[in-house]
Amino acid sequence: MMMHKFFIPVATVCSLVFFACNNSSNPSAAKDSSSAINDSTSKSSAMIPDKKGFQDNIDGKQTDLYILKNKNGMTAAITNYGGRLVSLLVPDKNGKLTDVVVGFSSVKDYVNSTEPYFGATIGRVGNRIANGKFSLDGKQYTLFTNNGPNTLHGGKKGFQAVVWDASQPNDTTLVLHYLSKDMEEGFPGNLNVKVTYSLTSDNGFKCEYEATTDKKTVVNLTNHAFFNLNGEGSGTINNHVLEINADKYTPVDSTLIPTGKIETVTGTPFDFTKPTTIGTRVNDNNEQLKFGKGYDHNFVLNDGSGMRHATTITGDKSGIQMDIYTEEPGLQFYGGNFMQSKNTFKNGAKDDYRTAFALETQHFPDAPNQPSFPSIVLEPGKTYHTVSVYKFSVNKSAR
Repeated sequence: MMMHKFFIPVATVCSLVFFACNNSSNPSAAKDSSSAINDSTSKSSAMIPDKKGFQDNIDGKQTDLYILKNKNGMTAAITNYGGRLVSLLVPDKNGKLTDVVVGFSSVKDYVNSTEPYFGATIGRVGNRIANGKFSLDGKQYTLFTNNGPNTLHGGKKGFQAVVWDASQPNDTTLVLHYLSKDMEEGFPGNLNVKVTYSLTSDNGFKCEYEATTDKKTVVNLTNHAFFNLNGEGSGTINNHVLEINADKYTPVDSTLIPTGKIETVTGTPFDFTKPTTIGTRVNDNNEQLKFGKGYDHNFVLNDGSGMRHATTITGDKSGIQMDIYTEEPGLQFYGGNFMQSKNTFKNGAKDDYRTAFALETQHFPDAPNQPSFPSIVLEPGKTYHTVSVYKFSVNKSAR
């Protein structure tokens, strides 16, 4: 069994890069987004939404849209409502900036969406917890069940539905902070969370997660960006070519809770150890695919220390390649099976069936109830810290 160490002593926290978290932002960094992007390149057809649509008040806190941009022109738009990645512009095989993240044009659209997780920072515990219950030191905790009999992505009001304190120390970095109070959504401990999103010089979108607690608790943070590497609203993602560095996966029951087994992908529709078009086997007569209505499963990443290469996926039309590197032991691949054309994206397209996918770096689903899985328990005096990077380039064969 692969073990993953993601807690570091508090004394070593000084080695981390970003710390100051407050409610203020850098006015010079938060420019009007749409005009800034459209003036920056004649090859761009993608637009960042107008900031005005994100300037609102929710639960007594101010929401806004923050724009990050590196020297290559790669641009990210993030709102502090749910810590959501709203847009991510990267160049395609022709040098044209393409928005590879689906999202909405206003904070109200996110509030009213029938799909609550578009682009969101997920917590306290990403993925599912069986029957909304887990135990620590003999004490059982009961959570809100919002996914059939189970708890999904933190419960009724997870981190996707809170307003984060935001600061923007420079053009490429946004720091988000949230204090999740003791017993919020049924989880023990006052959890102090900091998430740093940044653009790297080599076109990476870096996600750095940190948390401390004053009581023993469970933590599994991730980001739930929905991608289409051909661009938002460009149609099916089933023709994307996917490779996952995982020889095994965790099969699930009919409610998508892991059975506790770790099985090989060999000879199954879950074998992405070589580049494979997503749609090739998605409709196979396979019980696991029926349970998930397609792909909605955790892959056990091949063992490695520190940052490991988790996956490579390429848009068939754009040639845009995304490589994910992570310190996490698992990767959830979700193929957009529950998208129902009920919401309208920022470019006017509907969220049609399987027109976006998610690849979430994570610890395994239902870890608190699965002793054989890597632990997500966080104790007082220790710091949860994990990093994942989504790196973008152009696939050479697509040029």
